[in-house]
Parts: sequence; structure tokens; C-alpha cells
Amino acid sequence: MPAAELPAAVRPLTRAAAFALGAVAGYAADARFADPRRGHPVALFGSAAARLERRAWRDDRTAGAGYTALCVGAVAAGALALDRTVGRRPLGRAALAAAATWTVLGGTSLTREARTIGRSLAAGDLTAARERLPHLCGRDPSTLDGQQIARAVVESVAENTADAVVNALTWGALAGTPGLLAFRAVNTLDAMVGHRSPRYARFGWASARLDDVAGWPGARLTALLTVAAAPEPRTAWRVWRRDGSAHPSPNAGQAESAFAGAVGVRLGGTLRYGERVEHRPVLGEELRPVTVDDIERACTLSRRVGALALGTTVAGHVLLRALRGRGEA
Repeated sequence: MPAAELPAAVRPLTRAAAFALGAVAGYAADARFADPRRGHPVALFGSAAARLERRAWRDDRTAGAGYTALCVGAVAAGALALDRTVGRRPLGRAALAAAATWTVLGGTSLTREARTIGRSLAAGDLTAARERLPHLCGRDPSTLDGQQIARAVVESVAENTADAVVNALTWGALAGTPGLLAFRAVNTLDAMVGHRSPRYARFGWASARLDDVAGWPGARLTALLTVAAAPEPRTAWRVWRRDGSAHPSPNAGQAESAFAGAVGVRLGGTLRYGERVEHRPVLGEELRPVTVDDIERACTLSRRVGALALGTTVAGHVLLRALRGRGEA
């Protein structure tokens, strides 16, 4: 009997359906188990990339571009080879997509870290909150008071909802399992060498620019989904559309401004990263300052945005595969 005539319950999964099933399973695994504390594939990639960086570093953009291409290309090629290896086995495709999705998502670990800091602040333990903040972002916590730490946490939740959840899922929708893993490689390299410093100003330029390009669609989807999930969508929309482009990052400002409007708080201003100080535009200037209670509001919003992103990107992947199938017919 041809596959098309089989009952729906026993038909082989299509490639799109297998990826969708795997993405949902991987998202559920992240929600239940978060990131493994040891042996995380992203950490292993980071260790390998760090060893290569020590050998490949030159104070030169060309060297940095070669390093970025080698690291991302190796991950993308490996993921594509795996995807093709299991391509004729629907359950294998689903299992690979599930493992990749769990690997690249970090939404549960993000909100757990944020809530840990929030509990310390609520208990009046500023020392513990300062000690924990570097687990969430790269700011110097030594001079921050409780309100400033709370603001840093809300901003980090907003930015990392895009980077650790929505962006990865977006590239899964566009390119399946290879897209998931390649985006995580790009984003990890940006965190390692893409920041402005004397060592990485030239060498990390390619990684930073590639991350900007890769993060463009997901950042805007994050903002749209934040508006959809906001208690006051009109405020979230207004602040995002007015302030989203004021941020020095072409992508981070999209999520942060939408979160500012959705939570109803003022974000941005002066930030300190070690010896480097940044004076960023204020997002949602007319809104109130961040309080400790807003950390939980931001975490709840982040989880809602992640769930919406899963549904949106899975549906988008199925639709794209269907359109490609028609085009090839």
C-alpha cells in the first residue's frame, strides 16, 4: 500500500513533521532539565574554539574572519552530515532535532539564574546577588546597588530571551537542525571574541558582525512576540517602535525596549563592564524604575515569549517545507 494511502497514525513522518516533533521534545527537555552542569556540547565547543583561538589569534580582521569561518563552518558541516545520515529515518530525524534543540536552548537556565538573584535581593543579601550576577551577564557588580542589579537582571533576561531561545528557534525554522546548531556556534563565538577590547577589536570583528546578521530576524520576532505576550501590548509596542533602534546593538535594543514596555519599567543608562563604561540611551524613559519584583515579571514574560516562539517557528518550518515541496514539484 502506498504511504499516501496508509492511515495517518502509521504514515511515516515527513521531514518537516519530524523536525517539529523533535523541536517540541527538545523544548520540553530544556523546560524540565535545563542545561546539564557537565559535558554541555556548547561548553565543549567553546573549549575547542578557545584552544584554536590561542593558536590562530592575530591582531587582524582577516585572521579573525578565517577563525570564525572555520569554527562555524565545522559545526554547520557536521550538523548537515548528521542530518543527511538520518534523513531517511523519521524517528532519527526527530531525535536529532530534539537533541539539537535541547542543546541550543537556554531559557530555563536563564530564568533560574535570574530568580536566584531576585531571591537574594528580596532577602536583602546584596553580597550574594553581586556574586551571582556574573553568571547572567558580564557587568561589574562590585559597585551596583540592589536597584541597579535588578535592572541588569531584567535587561539580561530580555536580551537572552532573544539569544538563548527565539534566535535559535528562528534558525531552526529556516534551516532545520543545522540552523539550530550553526546559530549557537555563531552566538557563542560572539560572546567569546566579539566584544570590544584591545585583544579582540580586530580579531573578533567578523564574529561580532556575523552575530549581528544572524540575530536580526530573531530579535525582531522576539519584540513582536513580547508585544503579543505583554499585559499592556500598546505600551510594549509604543516603547519598542520608538526606542528599539536607540540601543547601540542593532538587535539587543529590540528585545530590551519591548520588555521595558511590557514590564512597564525604564531600562538602559550607564553600564560598567570591568574598566569599560557605556552610556546607553534610556528605553522607556517615561516608565518607572525597575524593582526586585520586576525580575519575576520579566521571567514570566520570557517563558511566555519562548512558548510563542516555539509555536511560531515550528509552524513556520512546516510551512517553508511545504512551499519548497511545491516549488520542486
